[in-house]
Amino acid sequence: MNKIKNIGVLTSGGDAPGMNAAIRAVVRAAIYYDLEVTGILRGYEGLINGDFMPMDRKSVANIIQRGGTILKTARSDGFRTFEGRKTAHEQLVKHGIDALIVIGGDGTFTGANLFSQEFGYPIIGLPGTIDNDLAGTDFTIGYDTAINTVINAVDKIRDTAESHDRLFIVEVMGRDSGLIALRSGIGVGAEAILIPEAKTGIEGLITRLEHGRKDKASKIIIVAEGDEIGGGFNVGEVLKERFPAYDIRVSVLGHIQRGGKPSCMDRVLASRFGVSAVEGLLHGKSGEMVGQINREIVFTPFSHAIKHINAEEISPTWLKLVEILSL
Repeated sequence: MNKIKNIGVLTSGGDAPGMNAAIRAVVRAAIYYDLEVTGILRGYEGLINGDFMPMDRKSVANIIQRGGTILKTARSDGFRTFEGRKTAHEQLVKHGIDALIVIGGDGTFTGANLFSQEFGYPIIGLPGTIDNDLAGTDFTIGYDTAINTVINAVDKIRDTAESHDRLFIVEVMGRDSGLIALRSGIGVGAEAILIPEAKTGIEGLITRLEHGRKDKASKIIIVAEGDEIGGGFNVGEVLKERFPAYDIRVSVLGHIQRGGKPSCMDRVLASRFGVSAVEGLLHGKSGEMVGQINREIVFTPFSHAIKHINAEEISPTWLKLVEILSL
């Protein structure tokens, strides 16, 4: 066991449902192992500014069901510089914080990886991102809640689409990754899914619509915001020109996908990750992300975790499934 007495915890990047459950697990696991816990407000920016607060059991009472993050989150240009990271390290030493747990996604782990290498400082990461785009875990904290939010919204859109014989284009989050669009699109029975990883192209979509069933009362097309065509409104403009007879509407779900109470899966996943992160630090692990693969806890080096999943390899399989089910 390492001589760790005080663990700092922060959330960084975009918020994700289940972050509070992860914070709760970190705090309570640390207390279980007779450690102190320091909450760091507003991510790496708070780390640089020394915006710290001690945490105890009461600090995390009644938060497991809450969305967002009680520690707040913020982007930090300062942490992108060596000077900023040096100041952050000085703050940790000054406040007697021996190790750090960071909850976030790709950008968060990129910064953590640099920091760990530069200062030899113990850091463990928890994958908190709705995009599910990190290698080293089957699911990230927040992904399950986000796709269920999309499904609930699109189910409601389908009701009005059927009532008016409309084609709805629904844009979901996913600037660099289409995993939200893929899984939610299958879940809602979408006629087509457009994602950054699969170069379907507008002509492929048009072909699908031309050869699809004409008697369907409604059609739903799910578009990831990072699709090569440029998002939902661009797709809508092209289709309106090509299919003037269609009653086409565009709906952008936006940030509702980040909010809301975390699902049971996200609460349990976050809780398991939080405890494992504390135990990992106590056993000398550092520079790694906690994940779950085939139901087992694994640790993946930041350098590998931040290399996005190669969705190009899985997209054809998933998209073929969409094609079969949309007949």
